Amino acid sequence: MKIVILDGAVLNPGDVDWSPVTSLGETVIHAETSPAELAEHVAGADVVLTNKTPLRRDDMDTLRHVRMVGVLATGYNVVDIDALAERGIPVCNVVAYGVGDVAQHAMALLLELCRRTSLHTESVRQGEWQACGSWCYWKVPPICLEGLTMGLVGFGSIGRRMGELAHAFGMNVQACCRTPREPPSYRPFAFVDMARLLETSDVVSLHCPLTDETRQCINARSLASMRRGAILLNTARGGLVDEAAAAEALRSGRLGGLGTDVLSSEPPTADNPLLAAPNTLITPHIAWATARARQNIIDLTAENIRCWQAGAPVNVVNGVK
Repeated sequence: MKIVILDGAVLNPGDVDWSPVTSLGETVIHAETSPAELAEHVAGADVVLTNKTPLRRDDMDTLRHVRMVGVLATGYNVVDIDALAERGIPVCNVVAYGVGDVAQHAMALLLELCRRTSLHTESVRQGEWQACGSWCYWKVPPICLEGLTMGLVGFGSIGRRMGELAHAFGMNVQACCRTPREPPSYRPFAFVDMARLLETSDVVSLHCPLTDETRQCINARSLASMRRGAILLNTARGGLVDEAAAAEALRSGRLGGLGTDVLSSEPPTADNPLLAAPNTLITPHIAWATARARQNIIDLTAENIRCWQAGAPVNVVNGVK
């Protein structure tokens, strides 16, 4: 069996171990694969693994010898799963590889927006503490999370972990999801609809997939229904947010802050309105990128390949068994 990894550089710059995959067969690891290189790179491959390299319908003839496609991530929008299903090629993703990692990143964004530790550290380094002549000063008042309400849009594994973290900080937690079930044991907690969540949350944190139904679910209308000064967090998908509307809400003060790890276009274009928006933290899609989570991706991908070899594929996202 020949395994080809199309874009291994981001997942593993050298600090995690490919051996769970490479032990399964001849493995070729490419740092990146451009559209022009795809045919050459997949030649002779039985299994193709991709993170962000697109595999579109136009590429199907190039993939005619491939028998399995693995996505080195949870999101699989880079792959035309229907076209691969028509060829009888299963597409397997990895799930729950970094639940705590992503939730911790979302909480880090929230804490920074509320406490402004970097802003005040830089202020001290620039001599403002000495210049003010007082034992204490602040550039903006800090915000305490205790007693505030966290609204979670999506209540899968990451949303649930975010709820646990919010509860640990003394927040009230409520969640909106497609199929409310198995409420957590901590209190206070409530399942609510989207309208009530937006109207009653001090912090709204997005943890839902990007679908036709959820695309730009945070828009001018939904932002107008939120509490004035509420904070928005997004560690899910950039397309969930109308970025122009969010930037305007930040400028007007309707939105008190935005912490996002994802944008609609990555890397962003120079005219992305969030780049110049006030009270905004943007990190370069790194919530998933701890060494622990990246090793989990490799380990889970190897298990996907083993199960496929055994004739019982798991984590199949296009229905091919």
